[in-house]
Amino acid sequence: MKKDFILPDIGEGIVECEIVDWLVAEGDTISEDQPVCDVMTDKALVQIPAVHNGVVSKLYYAKGDIAKVHAPLFEMQLAGTDDTAVAAPPEAVAVPAAEVSTGSEDFILPDIGEGIVECEIVDWLVKEGDDIAEDQPVCDVMTDKALVQIPAKYSGKVTKLYYAKGEIAKVHAPLFAMQHAGLAAAPQAAAVTATAAPAKAACALQQKGDAVSANANNGKALASPAVRRLARELSIDISKVPGSGDKGRVYKDDVRAFADGKVAATAGAASTGKVSTGNAVTGSPTASATVTSGGSRTEPIKGIKAAMARQMVESVSTIPHFTYCEEIDLTELIALRASLKDQYAKQGVKLTMMPFFVKALSLAINQFPVMNAKVNQDCTELTYFDDHNIGIAVDSKIGLLVPNIKGCQRKSIIDIANDLTRLTEQAREGRVSPADLKGGTISISNIGAIGGTVATPIINKPELAIVALGKVQTLPRFNAKGEVAARQLMQISWSGDHRVIDGGTIARFTNLWKQYLEQPSAMLVAMR
Repeated sequence: MKKDFILPDIGEGIVECEIVDWLVAEGDTISEDQPVCDVMTDKALVQIPAVHNGVVSKLYYAKGDIAKVHAPLFEMQLAGTDDTAVAAPPEAVAVPAAEVSTGSEDFILPDIGEGIVECEIVDWLVKEGDDIAEDQPVCDVMTDKALVQIPAKYSGKVTKLYYAKGEIAKVHAPLFAMQHAGLAAAPQAAAVTATAAPAKAACALQQKGDAVSANANNGKALASPAVRRLARELSIDISKVPGSGDKGRVYKDDVRAFADGKVAATAGAASTGKVSTGNAVTGSPTASATVTSGGSRTEPIKGIKAAMARQMVESVSTIPHFTYCEEIDLTELIALRASLKDQYAKQGVKLTMMPFFVKALSLAINQFPVMNAKVNQDCTELTYFDDHNIGIAVDSKIGLLVPNIKGCQRKSIIDIANDLTRLTEQAREGRVSPADLKGGTISISNIGAIGGTVATPIINKPELAIVALGKVQTLPRFNAKGEVAARQLMQISWSGDHRVIDGGTIARFTNLWKQYLEQPSAMLVAMR
């Protein structure tokens, strides 16, 4: 039986690599764990070992070609198998049995973002047997950056969904199968039904090895070469290590936990409580995702929340933060906005206070460009940005997102208001585009919309500063005549990168920003 070797994960965020050298040739007999080729990623030179004994029948790439992770690297004839067991009769050899019977084709999950190699199936928008049209949304998937909707490439009928809701799907791997419109299922010959179809099904079960349990794959665990190497170094039979990953995949942490005696051995392979045929997984999709015990619940941190966790740790561990707080009197600005709100609402413009904050910030940046810059990793160079791409933190249903309004220095308050409405609506649904999440130069967090007055926001690296807006409060203050008057006040809290921004700079910058907000006429004069 012939089987494709799928190039496994070879490093975090690695989606492709260069074939540096083949260590075998077509026709060579190879054994399990024998080095097959050297590949170069953007981080290291990696040697890829075989996972089965057999004969190399086809190399899919030439030396110097770029190979994709989770795509076939080479084809091999497994030792002890015979192709004749699955061969169709001579008159049917030109068309595989599966194509004769269904005319179906796998939809391969495409690249859905830079560095994204897997995603979670949030929801299927179709089911098996449904007719779908070209560009019709098929499913929602969650990456560590955003919620993405996957559309169909062709019109036809869905014949198989390879993942259940909650499963982790791999980029460049089959997501679902469909029959193209106009391809009617042809009747299958009796001889093919009697001999080829059962053998084909058995072959398919082996060829979809990433979706079957480890016991179904000759007692072999589902694990990357690096994990297998760790198991060998620790003298552990990896087939006895329970895998915590999707479909029982064994990770390094699983091997270490097994070595420390924290996990009991399985009866030969990892068990996930799922039964699968091909890539269609049945059983509870959340069986390994949620563990309940003694009134507590443990859930994995993934998607946007996992990305935020990594980003925040990176920021606070590499940037010396300092906080600066100030009080802004928004009485005149609130009155101005109230006088304009209804007028622009008739034009379809949602005029909130935020567009004024954004525009005033951009005007202040014109005189303090260091607030709109970034520093390199070893803090030896400072890069100033011409565009003011001001990010707005949005509390979405999938976690914190910070889309940014591009080129605020060129836009009017109404332009900013329209962009802000679009971005916040998309972000709250988790469907903001990756382009809108990239390229931010400074950020605003409106924590006051929920409650609270003072915060210590964490800088959105590689930016140098972020401001948190507190809630507006009506408080008594003395006017110029010494009389007590009710004023609309807001507390704002800046966090700055103390490697580049000092207290004096951020104080002067805030004073200018405050002037524009407290005296809207000054903002109007500064606008060009």
